[in-house]
Amino acid sequence: MKTFYQKLFALSFLILFVNIDLFAQTVEVETPVYKISGKVMESGSGEPVAYSAVSLIDVESGKTIAGAVADFDGEFIITNFTNGKYVVQVSFMGFEPFSSPTITVTDTNFDINLGNLSLSTDAVALQEVTVMGQRDLIEEKVDRTIYNAENDRTLVGGDAADVMRRVPMLSVDLDGNVSMRGSSNILVLINGKQSAIVASNVSEALKQIPAEEIKSIEVITSPSAKYDAEGTGGVINIVTKKNNLQGATLNINSSAGLRGSNLGLNASLKRGKMGWTLGGFGRAGYNILGSFENNQMVTGADGTVANIFQSADTRTNMMFGRYNFGWDYEINKFNFMTASVSFGLRNMQNRQDGLLTETFIEEELVNSLLRDVNTRNFSNNVDVNYNYTRTYEKPLKEFSISGLYSQNNLTNDFVNSLYNGTFDDILSRIKNNNLGRNQEFTIQLDYVTPIGDNKNQILEYGAKNILRRAESDFAYFTAEGSDGEFEKVDDINLSNEFSYDQNVTAAYASYMTNFLKDYSFKGGLRYEYTTINADFRNSEIDADIPSYGLLIPSVNLSRKLEKGNMIKAAYNRRVQRPFLNFLNPNINAANPQQITQGNPLLDPELTDNYEMSYSTYIKGSSLNFTTYFRNTTGSIQPVRTVTDNDVIYTTYENIGFERAYGFSVFSNINVSGKFSLNGSVDGYYADLTNGLDDPMFAASNQGFVISGRIFANYSLPKNWQIQSFAFARGRQVQLQGFAGGFGMYSLNLNKQFNENRGSIGFGAENFVTREMVIRNELNTPTIMQQGSNAMRNMNFKINFNYRIGKLSMDGPRRRKRGVTNDDIKEGGGDSGSGAIMNNN
Repeated sequence: MKTFYQKLFALSFLILFVNIDLFAQTVEVETPVYKISGKVMESGSGEPVAYSAVSLIDVESGKTIAGAVADFDGEFIITNFTNGKYVVQVSFMGFEPFSSPTITVTDTNFDINLGNLSLSTDAVALQEVTVMGQRDLIEEKVDRTIYNAENDRTLVGGDAADVMRRVPMLSVDLDGNVSMRGSSNILVLINGKQSAIVASNVSEALKQIPAEEIKSIEVITSPSAKYDAEGTGGVINIVTKKNNLQGATLNINSSAGLRGSNLGLNASLKRGKMGWTLGGFGRAGYNILGSFENNQMVTGADGTVANIFQSADTRTNMMFGRYNFGWDYEINKFNFMTASVSFGLRNMQNRQDGLLTETFIEEELVNSLLRDVNTRNFSNNVDVNYNYTRTYEKPLKEFSISGLYSQNNLTNDFVNSLYNGTFDDILSRIKNNNLGRNQEFTIQLDYVTPIGDNKNQILEYGAKNILRRAESDFAYFTAEGSDGEFEKVDDINLSNEFSYDQNVTAAYASYMTNFLKDYSFKGGLRYEYTTINADFRNSEIDADIPSYGLLIPSVNLSRKLEKGNMIKAAYNRRVQRPFLNFLNPNINAANPQQITQGNPLLDPELTDNYEMSYSTYIKGSSLNFTTYFRNTTGSIQPVRTVTDNDVIYTTYENIGFERAYGFSVFSNINVSGKFSLNGSVDGYYADLTNGLDDPMFAASNQGFVISGRIFANYSLPKNWQIQSFAFARGRQVQLQGFAGGFGMYSLNLNKQFNENRGSIGFGAENFVTREMVIRNELNTPTIMQQGSNAMRNMNFKINFNYRIGKLSMDGPRRRKRGVTNDDIKEGGGDSGSGAIMNNN
């Protein structure tokens, strides 16, 4: 079998060979760039109408051929059209629609500037109310729901996890763990790509992405065959802000608060056919204090019941950074290249001060131990992307080839210091070093073409190969006193090296058509074949994992109703492969009473998803209702047992099933030109079982889970704006217990100045309650545990943002493609019962 590096070299050579061949084919005569530009202004005042929607309508067919959205200055540019007769239509809330005279585009008249287009206010509808337009925060598309994060000022100084708490159908706990409709088995992409850092730990990756750099969040609940089969709950795509304009600009954003500060610089330069971007962002978290308590009753093998009480104060400090460099080049009208390199780092330290463990047997105190625990969670990662796209004279026809190399280096260590019997001096220390590395190399080919001359029938097909290697080098050390030298523990179960090679080869085809005037159908089939090689370097442990193939179907059907309403139905099968945090055999014993170990022999889990949704519009407000059913077999679940010394031991197995029966409702309401309101409610009934017959290990649980959020935005005179947000998550049903619910809220006041180039504001988060307390419980035949985690997250902050330079709408917009690795289950390690979420 070829090694990982032999495969890496072979695929690198293939990419180089294919691109040399493709580039040789692109040397052709320069062709003109078709474009229509202009500026949307408010009639009378002459103020620009930012974010107005501009559409290019074919006169003969009446269909929309292309479109654009005006920028801050009301300027727009439309590309991607050919010769013909067109009408430009402009629309925006609170204004009467505008239609231009007929425009004739020919071989000699292909670059047209319409000048200033004036929109008149809709006086009847607004009754002399001053209009200050705002783009909708939530958009409903045929195959996805989009949250426009760039319009949410309350997010300044936050990260991607803060953004996702505002997105319908998503739930995020205090540690940044994301779930969609109650399922944490989701795929998270960044600009359509998955990097090694996302693969190893989604929650930590989200903390590295500043909220200010996020343009939107796309939630895809029923992915087509084009997407990797991974992610049983669906796909989340984080779209960052991009720039395809001409000129140079530098953006500075910063925030300073009681518990966190950040500073970001982003520059872009576009000259002719070539563009560059360079950016960096750093974020520090400090003064993050909290506490936890656990009360657990465990029954030993001899029937003895031990009552164990634990408590500690917690402190967290963190430092995150993300830096990127991007380049794009338009070879000619039909050929386009992009490349990018990004670096990220994470430095997080969690401390438990005075971890007190008291053990009682029949109300008699038999043991009392005091510890300090210091956990370090460091990482650095690099992503290198390349993409070549070729379009054709024939509309909608496109070919692309993409490559991705990603590496994430991980350090997850802890030191546990045990005090002597008088709690005066340190008696001994235990240290666990856990060094990990995740590598990915991916090549992807995609081809899209209409069938014949019929634009209503689209065929997509492609192929993909992912080479992935995960490594874990773990060891335990012991030392006497506070300054004794650490000595390695000679035990292959505690000190070993583990490697995990995975090769996923896939091919897909999908077909989309419109029929019977109002119906749309998209169906596809994807086949994935996976080979795995796992190895323990310092032992004879057999980790022979068989290869397997999966056939993944998907079907999406929609019907347009009157007045823009729509009904959709979908079915798809998804797969969730475990990754390093579930597989890692390192024993995590930071809290010696609750230890966790991964299982390298886990199989993937399979999920069937069924969904129906209805979208409607009432007086300018949108409503969406969705119902769904999700059935998962071979579910990866935690299995908890009690060891001889009354320690709770957690590992993972493919046992039982999960079923979820759910609904979601969300609405975006435009109360007036100044005030908008949106909110959502998500709920599902969860039914979980591990399918075991032995009463000592059999487990099942059922119950309803409800979550909700609301967001309000009000525009004040003189460029002031106030925004508020509130989120609540109900108690989560788990196989062996419940994770407590919690709520968060914020208020933000901002003022824009210098023609919207800069803004300054003040924000407050959770400003009424001193601390947030989450109560959890765990129940098995041998374990009863009740715990609480408290966090003091009241925060006040000052935000500042300023843009230097100006961009002009002079240059074509190109749709960029990239690699999308969607195929691994994130989590493990510290997952499981919420009752022990922060106790290790």
